[in-house]
Amino acid sequence: MTKTILITDDDPNIREVLRIALTQAGFAVTEAADGTAALSAVGRVLPDLIVLDIGLPEMDGLEVCRTIRRTSTVPILFLTAQGDEIDRVVGLELGADDYVAKPFSPRELVARVRAILKRAGAEPAAEDLLRRGVLELDEARHLCRVKGSQIHLTAREMELLARLMSRPDHIMPRPQLVDAVYGTNIHVSDRTLDSHLRNLRAKLTAAGCVDAIDTVHGVGIRMGRCSGV
Repeated sequence: MTKTILITDDDPNIREVLRIALTQAGFAVTEAADGTAALSAVGRVLPDLIVLDIGLPEMDGLEVCRTIRRTSTVPILFLTAQGDEIDRVVGLELGADDYVAKPFSPRELVARVRAILKRAGAEPAAEDLLRRGVLELDEARHLCRVKGSQIHLTAREMELLARLMSRPDHIMPRPQLVDAVYGTNIHVSDRTLDSHLRNLRAKLTAAGCVDAIDTVHGVGIRMGRCSGV
């Protein structure tokens, strides 16, 4: 089934470049020139992924992302200005799945889109249900539950949790975890990983699983007991 990508950018030239690249890659494309139009399109079109410029007029991309995340886990790929690391980190903390800095390569952006959709379940692999204490994860169906209640995770958060839960008593070195989740052909900073881990911990803690993920300083990351107490 053809996947639909929502492009949101106030620059018509950038929208045209993205539309051509994504259409040639086999995606259906819809467009929005500002944040309000993007929010309307999300409810009307139900896109499979959103390419979202941070520097939008009136309602910026960060606010659009914050609003979307209140009701949806649709994957979001941010477009950021070169060097705006603060915006990138804030975007990831708000629930974005990835970012591409301008000026960007259309080929790289398409590759990022494909990778995010694959992680989000567009091409799911058959996986057994993973359990750890009160936490259970069904990666193929993109479902996470704590004490039976569903927790809404982004595709990146789901991937991180699945990698940790697949070997729950094993400490994963940070470089190994980055390669497993983000791929070896994309540079990912420690701050990017930290942002996604922080978001994941916060969601699990809010659901009553305060000991879900442990950081072993100087060694790596592993699953906690997920005791639910």
